[in-house]
Amino acid sequence: MIHSEILGNACQAEIRKVDIGNFEIPRYRRPSTPGQILRGLFIDDPTFGFTQGQVADRLGVSRQNFNTIINGKRAVTPIMAMRLERVIGVDAQTWFNLQLAVDLYDALYGPEAKEIAKLKPLRPLKRLRTLKRQKRSRAA
Repeated sequence: MIHSEILGNACQAEIRKVDIGNFEIPRYRRPSTPGQILRGLFIDDPTFGFTQGQVADRLGVSRQNFNTIINGKRAVTPIMAMRLERVIGVDAQTWFNLQLAVDLYDALYGPEAKEIAKLKPLRPLKRLRTLKRQKRSRAA
């Protein structure tokens, strides 16, 4: 059974700390996808020496489906994260967090990020009216 510490060490070196809530993602390069982590730890590593087909069979998915995850063309869904937890032994939350880091990075540095930055936040109308009244009363 593989422990989460292996993935933690693999991912720790790339964090440059962009803090979104309680979640950190790299700032200067796209985070490793869950597929890249899977490939590096279980497919390419001679200690394990599994083929994509063997892992896909154990996961109960097609080789093509698993291949698209390995190549970063498909995201790890919650269901796939649960399958990975059962077969590989790394908890589903870890796989989901790895995917979330990639998705957040893509959103923060993607083409729509500049448009999103231009959006005006909502302000409660009642609070604004109260502030305007306070300004007027101070001025008078």
